[in-house]
Amino acid sequence: MPRITKPLTNTEVKNAKPKDKEYVLSDGDGLILRVKPKGSKLWLFNYYHPVTKKRKNLSLGQYPTLSLADARKCRAQSKEMLTQGQDPKESRDDKLVQEALAASHTLRNVTLDWFEIKKTKIAESTATSIWRTFENHLFPTLGHRAIDKLLAPEVIAAIKPLAARGTLETTSKLIGYLNGVMTYAVNTGLTHHNPLAGIRAAFEPPKATNMLTIKPEELPEFMKAISFASIKLTTRCLIEWQLHTMVRPYEASGTLWAEIDLEERTWTIPPERMKKKRQHVIPLTDQAIAILERMKPLSAHREHVFPSDRKPSEPCNSQTANRAIKRMGFKNRLVSHGMRSIASTALNEQGFDADVIESALAHVDNNEVRRAYNRAEYFARRKIMMCWWSDFIQAAERDIPIATGGKGKALRIINGI
Repeated sequence: MPRITKPLTNTEVKNAKPKDKEYVLSDGDGLILRVKPKGSKLWLFNYYHPVTKKRKNLSLGQYPTLSLADARKCRAQSKEMLTQGQDPKESRDDKLVQEALAASHTLRNVTLDWFEIKKTKIAESTATSIWRTFENHLFPTLGHRAIDKLLAPEVIAAIKPLAARGTLETTSKLIGYLNGVMTYAVNTGLTHHNPLAGIRAAFEPPKATNMLTIKPEELPEFMKAISFASIKLTTRCLIEWQLHTMVRPYEASGTLWAEIDLEERTWTIPPERMKKKRQHVIPLTDQAIAILERMKPLSAHREHVFPSDRKPSEPCNSQTANRAIKRMGFKNRLVSHGMRSIASTALNEQGFDADVIESALAHVDNNEVRRAYNRAEYFARRKIMMCWWSDFIQAAERDIPIATGGKGKALRIINGI
């Protein structure tokens, strides 16, 4: 006949005194109170593992924080789990692990994981700008929030001060980046859905604006302004270098001497410095090489072709050309990035192949096979086209009309090609 355990009373639990060795008081059905020599009292649930059938103890909590009545409720819950074939200790440990993981999956931490992947696909300057935007406008108020607990109203409230300053373009970009983070969180199982998918509707959309640029026929005015401008030689050469090579501002300002091959007359920009993370090889015209020759006395002993004035070991800022263009009287008319548009317009009007122009501008073709063909086929044609463009710039500098040999024909050929 099984032994019947008399349930404990509140008085017995309260009056249980410590002894030289720890001992236990049983309430029955596996619930016991362990009394330590120093006087602490701990509730335990003693049970058989549902699979291994080995005896185990589950710590429920200390008395009096956990009362006798509450301890009995914990026992009942544990017994219910056992009837379902679950080990209450393993279930609790799993839950604690999940809670710890959830606590680490904050907006800041998840954004960092997303950013580590994102920055491999974009230019370094863009990556820096993205992270700074999060740090300035989201992390101070929401960086600590669990990603699966974020709600649309609190995110909207955090972004509103940014929108209130009229920076609608930045606001729109931030919302796009944030939704990229949430999509990453959903795809990696950190949350089940994206509650921020529709928050863009809470803000005024940015006004569509074209990149400030000038028409090709206005290039003589611009070249004259450069020649009379009170700017450093490095800045002057940087502007002309960007104009002749048709690259983006940060690609031009970061030019390294190691990227230049004067014998092959090429400039090879490595993937990590390109917007689309793909190597870009640019044929150098006589005019482009002349710019490098002008820079040699100033920077040939340094790493960068266009070094910073204050920190010569670093490249000049990508906004250097922009600031100079504004001072030259082209504010609200032209930005440094817009010089690529001048080239594109002029080359298209001259009748050069649109695909060759796109290749020269490093606009990536998503078709892998065609892109591989383009690299081989277009490079020779780009040499001719870049030569025509440099001649066009030089003619504009001298304020004379450029002579051509017919539609799409260059005035002269680089390296006899």
